[in-house]
Amino acid sequence: MADAPAPQPWRPSALIRGSVALHLAAVGGVLARPHLWPWALSAVVADHLLLSAAGLWPKSRLLGPNWTRLPAAAAGSGAAAAIAITIDDGPDPDITPRVLALLEAHGARATFFCIGERVARHPALAREIVQRGHGIENHSQRHLHRFSLLGPRALAQEIGRAQQAIAAVTGEVAQFFRAPAGLRNPFLEPVLVRANLHLVSWTRRGFDTVSGSAARVLGKLTRHLQDGDILLLHDGHAARTAAGGAVILEVLPPPLAAVAAARLTPITLRAAADRAGRGS
Repeated sequence: MADAPAPQPWRPSALIRGSVALHLAAVGGVLARPHLWPWALSAVVADHLLLSAAGLWPKSRLLGPNWTRLPAAAAGSGAAAAIAITIDDGPDPDITPRVLALLEAHGARATFFCIGERVARHPALAREIVQRGHGIENHSQRHLHRFSLLGPRALAQEIGRAQQAIAAVTGEVAQFFRAPAGLRNPFLEPVLVRANLHLVSWTRRGFDTVSGSAARVLGKLTRHLQDGDILLLHDGHAARTAAGGAVILEVLPPPLAAVAAARLTPITLRAAADRAGRGS
């Protein structure tokens, strides 16, 4: 089993530090001058609204580090130019094998953000993802719709159980995490730091879980495609086309061809992290 590097200490973001300071100041102000409580309450409510908005914005970095693009040192120009194709919500026994075949036909590597329960349910398929040279990362244990409402202990359980499932089945220690639907709350980042996981969202997504139009999904993914982009697709919970097939199976080949034509190399997030480490 691959060893995970030692976790780094949690460093609260400026918003979190400011929020804590505001709460302390509000309590102290009300104790010293009780008549100021309406103003203190208003400030605290406004702060909570800001924290909630930051959690509901998948690309936000206000709550902590968040990859929305590949690190600058991992991208580049010419032969070094790279993008990351990320595929969520699997593994799915009907769709994932065909996705793997498409990737292999184009010589592309991808990162699969897998649900822990599905990894345990389809262990051979999870191992095949790794054996074919792709990354397998943490997308929580159950992909709960209420994930962003969980407290620290429940978040740690959801993430920790998926981490254990991936390691037990594949021998790989996940290094990256993507929140279900990209939604989170201020409790998530300390949990990720303790688990030595890095949060990843995306540069562009095609909404292929809700749109059955392959053309529409493709347009969202490939418009202004450039070095360093992180693309989001789904092999699990995939929407269906009018013909009944999973959208990803129609959508994936054109971007792979477009990436090759643009002299971009699809790499895993782990490969990007290795590049960034070598470039730092």
